[in-house]
Amino acid sequence: MRKILGYLPQDFGVYPKISSEQMMDHIACLKGISNAKERKQTVDNLLNRVNLYADRKKGLGTYSGGMKQRFGIAQALLGNPKLIIVDEPTAGLDPAERNRFYNLLSEIGNNTIVILSTHIVEDVRTLCSDFAIICKGELLRNDQPDEAVNELEGKIYTRSADKVTIQHLKDQYQVISVQMKSGMLSVRIFSDTNPGGDFKAAAPALEDVYFHQIASKMDMVTI
Repeated sequence: MRKILGYLPQDFGVYPKISSEQMMDHIACLKGISNAKERKQTVDNLLNRVNLYADRKKGLGTYSGGMKQRFGIAQALLGNPKLIIVDEPTAGLDPAERNRFYNLLSEIGNNTIVILSTHIVEDVRTLCSDFAIICKGELLRNDQPDEAVNELEGKIYTRSADKVTIQHLKDQYQVISVQMKSGMLSVRIFSDTNPGGDFKAAAPALEDVYFHQIASKMDMVTI
């Protein structure tokens, strides 16, 4: 299993005083790469691929959150696994690190099966060719992101409203999200027909698909 599986957990510890080069060499041994020359070449190539080669001698405890995530991907790639599982890989990353991580995972996905578990909808739309929504242990949907979003075209409407108005709207429509924007509450609803009034048509997003899909399972709208 170690030879065919690569795994990046959501949270993982590192030995702070050990360099990434040393740690990668150790994990490579655990994955069965016994030849020292082959191990060094493999480790160097992977650290270069995740843009950590210049920092390979530094202790892992000095790495930023994004650098640790890239190290996590490098160790997951050891041994050319057929399947890589990554759990919440972009949690806590700043936008620049997240973008670099997207590019890296997209590159990996060209040749390797990647299973991505995330609560960040942007991750799914950016990275995944297929997605599934699981709520309370039940598989609610399995589809392609663009196809799911296209189904809601012309059915998402938005307006500003106060708390009292939103409570009334919940009695009339399927309110799928309420967000504070620029000091105002912005409500998004699902409707097969144009509700008129102060509502404006909005371009659907994958987040709308998520809220619409789980609406029957739980009340996600809080104010």
